Amino acid sequence: MKSKNWKSCMTSIFPSINWLRNYNWKESIMSDIISGLTVAVMHIPQGMAYALLGNVPPVVGIYMAFFPVLVYFFFGTSKHVSMGTFAVVCLMTGKTVMTYSIPHNEFTSSNTSEVMFNYTREHLYKYTPMEVATAVTLMVGIYQIVMYIFHLGIISTLLSEPLVNSFTTGAAVYVLISQIKDLLGLKLPKQKGYFKLIFTLIDVFKEIQNTNLAAVVVSSITITSLVCNNELLKPWASKRCSIPIPIELIAVVSGTLISKYFHLSDKYNIQDVGDIPTGLPAPEIPTFNLLHLVAIDSIAITMVSYTITISMALIFSQKLNYKINSNQELLAMGMSNIFGSFFSCMPVSASLSRSLIQQTVGGRTQIASIVSCLILLTILLWIGPFFEPLPRCVLASIIVVALKGMFQQAKQLIKFWKLNKYDALIWIVTFLIVVIVNIDIGLLLGIMMSLVIILLQSIRPYTCLLGHIPNTDLYLDLSRYKAAMEIPGLKIFHYCGTLNFANCNHFKSKLYKLVGINPQKVIEHRIKLKERGIYMDTGDSEDKQELQCVIMDMSALSYIDSSGVIMLHSMITEFNQIDIHFYLVRCTSPVFEMVQKCDLYLHGEFTFKMFATIQDAKMYLEKELYSR
Repeated sequence: MKSKNWKSCMTSIFPSINWLRNYNWKESIMSDIISGLTVAVMHIPQGMAYALLGNVPPVVGIYMAFFPVLVYFFFGTSKHVSMGTFAVVCLMTGKTVMTYSIPHNEFTSSNTSEVMFNYTREHLYKYTPMEVATAVTLMVGIYQIVMYIFHLGIISTLLSEPLVNSFTTGAAVYVLISQIKDLLGLKLPKQKGYFKLIFTLIDVFKEIQNTNLAAVVVSSITITSLVCNNELLKPWASKRCSIPIPIELIAVVSGTLISKYFHLSDKYNIQDVGDIPTGLPAPEIPTFNLLHLVAIDSIAITMVSYTITISMALIFSQKLNYKINSNQELLAMGMSNIFGSFFSCMPVSASLSRSLIQQTVGGRTQIASIVSCLILLTILLWIGPFFEPLPRCVLASIIVVALKGMFQQAKQLIKFWKLNKYDALIWIVTFLIVVIVNIDIGLLLGIMMSLVIILLQSIRPYTCLLGHIPNTDLYLDLSRYKAAMEIPGLKIFHYCGTLNFANCNHFKSKLYKLVGINPQKVIEHRIKLKERGIYMDTGDSEDKQELQCVIMDMSALSYIDSSGVIMLHSMITEFNQIDIHFYLVRCTSPVFEMVQKCDLYLHGEFTFKMFATIQDAKMYLEKELYSR
């Protein structure tokens, strides 16, 4: 028994044990090799380009496609997601890196001690970009492990589709603006804090006269080539071959060779990638003193990276009919990030483009990722320095063209507007705050807006009066169905949602409005008449009402708290005082148990009259009236 428990525990922690045991080598290995080669080709330009978004050396992007991916192979449950760099996550990390680090070019200058003194005096931070980046990676990994332990993967549901769509579209604007300086060959100061995008644009307009024409020419040629491939050549080639043309890699290799043999850096002052070390980085312990500084920023990065990854994993699992474990994905990502933080990596996430390619070209399992890692290992060990002359404007062009898909998400705003105005409002506000103020503020405000809207919807749920459909047992909304007929002397009130302390007053006001009688006002009116010495028989009084009974349909009431029970009891008492019966029908078991428990505890007896169906309540009312 213990042996079985131990084995099941191991297979749950390491899902790769199960699927490797059943792996069909004859049918799957060639597909995975082809997929791995294709994805490795994409990793090189994307990794180098997106590493620049994180304000770290380009080689870090290749590290991210190697070390964390090896760990994900053992712990992950998705067969098709391609882990590594993702533009939004790298951008968010880069914002934190820029906040707490000394710029890399200044830190490595000859007057290091003077620079460190000035930055320490002005900003109180003296950390390198890599120290900050690895601290963020470790913190994100810790958060994901904590979420795994407490099964908090459900937290990602706070990021709704409109919110993620808007946030990533706004982040795409950030990425685009951040690449203008490399596209135009400008040297701009690093902007920190809020409204960074606005200040960056101001700096661009100030320096526009210093544009490097050679960089503009290289950028224009690269962008034109990439766009022509994506819009014209790629659709034509996809009908003839499932393997896509590696246009990004062609651009990187061509740019490197042209820069090297035409000396673009020396002759035209085009900034290149710079030093790319050979070999694997030595493992280093992240700077623990930084963890408390990056803790807040890491929360947003954790949420976004996990949400993007689990969304992609769910898409593939539903499409190809296999299961993933959302909580296990937290463990896989957490372990990948913690391991990667010791080897100069930023936080990893699934890439939309690479994952789609990995599945489209025939990849069947994560063995494709292992093949990709082997290719990248070769590059890290021997080929890395080849890319040192690569112009940064080529990488910036690759990033800008890759943003097309993220910008196309803006079309979804029309759909959200037609389906739900609240979703459209979340989209618009989140996008504007992300672009105008800051990325993390936009995400936080978007989440808060989502929660507020959920709260408002729970406080103001759907209510209506039901009418009877003749010759049936159906009772439907009077305002929506013309065939529904109101029963004379009877109001059937339907309430959908929860009933708690927050919406008790709204419940009462809606009920009084729909049934057309406020018992409190009727009672007050009778008291005033009595004080004046006017004693009238209630049957002949001017406040006599035709309403004889109110039936509350509780079939859609999902939860009630003690405040709701107390309010119901007081309201029923008021209706009884003016000779109007009040019955509860179709109560669900959890709600019935809560009502019974509260009523017995508060009043010592069960005072509510409850019925299984509206028809039962109606028949009981007829007997009551007949017996009078």
